[in-house]
Amino acid sequence: MDCSIEAHQLDGSPFVKADPDLHWKRTLDALLILLALPFLIPLALFIALLIRTVSVGPVLFKQERVGHQGRRFMCFKFRTMFVDADTTLHQGHLHQLMNSNTPMMKMDSKGDPRIIPFGVLLRASGLDELPQLMNVLRGEMSLVGPRPCLPYEYDKYLPWQKERFETVPGLTGLWQVSGKNKTTFVEMIQLDIRYAKNRTLWWDLKIILMTIPALVIQMLETRQARRASARPVRRTAGYSIGAVRLHSFAKAVLAGAIQARDCEDVWMQKETKLNL
Repeated sequence: MDCSIEAHQLDGSPFVKADPDLHWKRTLDALLILLALPFLIPLALFIALLIRTVSVGPVLFKQERVGHQGRRFMCFKFRTMFVDADTTLHQGHLHQLMNSNTPMMKMDSKGDPRIIPFGVLLRASGLDELPQLMNVLRGEMSLVGPRPCLPYEYDKYLPWQKERFETVPGLTGLWQVSGKNKTTFVEMIQLDIRYAKNRTLWWDLKIILMTIPALVIQMLETRQARRASARPVRRTAGYSIGAVRLHSFAKAVLAGAIQARDCEDVWMQKETKLNL
């Protein structure tokens, strides 16, 4: 697959040229957002009010990201950090992850003084990314796809790694439901490329359904990591019985969904060989 980026693709145009073979993706995005609006609007208003209550500054945070075929666009999020927070810490953390074989753990998993009250909860639950639905409606993102990266991250990508930009970025994706914080940077890239080359309607629907248990697991793991960091002496305290049961249920659902996905991949490979 040719992963070269032409000069005109980096001109900052706000809209991404849609793949003519993926009209189903735009239709699915619009339909699901429309169905979820009665729930999403009150939730978004509540989060906006919460942010204004606990922190001074704008509710939304805008940041330039790199998406489909290297195009840059302004990505929206709910602000979860104090205004004028130092971003060099994140650049150093990201550089370390890109050049090591360590899991992709976020800086806030063990505490980050830049984050506002309730910011960790918003980030772990993915609710801070709710405003990116505007990016989806504008065609810059999709509900499912690789996460849009930062420009300084994109500049460090190797040529083969840029194959992940052959599809529109998304709010959730194969990487997010395949371990996420337990995967390395290279494994994340490989999962994104696998999705970009094999995206289908049914796979998008499965990933969307798998996202809920994946977020539950992420929230529980973030809570455990922060507790362990804050009280190292009581590290063995663990979760309550209810949390353990919820964690086990979420893992079982996620494992079943992944197994179903893998079975479908094997079936598709066999069908392809028969057709040949």
